[in-house]
Amino acid sequence: MSRIVRFHETGGPEVLKVEDVVVPAPKAGEVQIRVKAMGLNRAEVMFRTGQYVTQPRFPAILGYEAAGTVEAVGPDVTGFAVGDAVSVVPCFMLGDYGLHGELVNAPAFGVVKHPENLSWEEAAATWMMFVTAYGALVDIANVQAGQTVLIRAASSSVGLAAIQIVNALGAVPVALTRRSSKRDELLKHGAAHVIATEEQDLVAEVNRITDGKGANVAFDPVGGPEVAKILDALGYLGIFFQYGALDTTPLAVPVMPLLGKDLTVRGYQLFEITKDPARLERAKDYIVKGLASGALKPVVAKTFTLDQIVEAHRFMESNEQVGKIVVTA
Repeated sequence: MSRIVRFHETGGPEVLKVEDVVVPAPKAGEVQIRVKAMGLNRAEVMFRTGQYVTQPRFPAILGYEAAGTVEAVGPDVTGFAVGDAVSVVPCFMLGDYGLHGELVNAPAFGVVKHPENLSWEEAAATWMMFVTAYGALVDIANVQAGQTVLIRAASSSVGLAAIQIVNALGAVPVALTRRSSKRDELLKHGAAHVIATEEQDLVAEVNRITDGKGANVAFDPVGGPEVAKILDALGYLGIFFQYGALDTTPLAVPVMPLLGKDLTVRGYQLFEITKDPARLERAKDYIVKGLASGALKPVVAKTFTLDQIVEAHRFMESNEQVGKIVVTA
C-alpha cells in the first residue's frame, strides 16, 4: 500500500484525499518512482474542478510532476536502474497517470535523470515551467538576442522560467503583472522591466522600452480583454502565444494591428513538444544543460507536506505565490 492523492468528485481543495492504494508494478514502457517531492500546477486545480481539457474518472488521480528515486522499471525499459535520481516531464494527460503520491508509475520517455546540483524540491519544480517556456520561446519563436519578450503572469513558475530563458538568449524580458506589489520581486528574478497593467499604460510603456518598435513576442497564460492591448504593443511580425486560459472570455483580436503589423496569434501547449520525440529530446537537452550551468534554476515559492495537499491547493488558488508550489512526500 502507498499513500496517493485522489478525489471522488469535482470541487474545491477539500475534495482531495490522501488514501492508501495498492500501486501496481510498472508495465512495459513505465518507470516506478519512490517520490521525494511533487510540483503543483494550475492544471491540477483545473482538473480537480472539472475545468481542464480532460475530465476526471473517479476515483481520480492527479499530478503532472514529481522527483524521486527509481523503485522499479517495466519490461523493455532501458537507461534506468533502481536507485537513479529522476524527475518527470509532463507528457501525459491527467487521469492516465498521477504523480502526486508516495509511489507512482510514469511513462519512461518522460523520465529524466536531472542534474545532481538540484534538490528534490527543485527537480520536482523543473519540467512544466521550463519545457512550456522553452517550447514557445526557443523551439517555435526562435527568440534572438536583443529582441523584446512580453511575459504575462510573470510571477508564475512558467513566467519566471520564461524570464530566465529570455535572459539566457540575450533578449529582453518584460514582466507583465497586474499590480506593482510584485515589481521588486520580479526585478530580483531577472526581469529587465516590469509593467503593472492595472496601473500603467501597457502600450505606452512597451513603446518607451522598445523606442517605438514594439515587442517581438508575447507569452500569455491568461487571455481575456487585455489581449487586445498586448497585440497593440507588438511590433512588425510579432508573435502572440496563448498558452493558458485563466480567463476563458473569447479573445477580441483588433483587426488593424493584426493586419498592419502582420502579427501571428497562436495557441500553444507544452504537449506540442512532449508528443514529438525529437523535439522533446531537444527540450530535455537544452534544459538539463541550463540547469547544470546555473543559467536556469527553478524558483520554489513554498513547500507543503503530502498531508497538507488541501492547503497547498488553497495557496495555489490565492495567487500569492512567486514561483512554484512544491509538496514533499
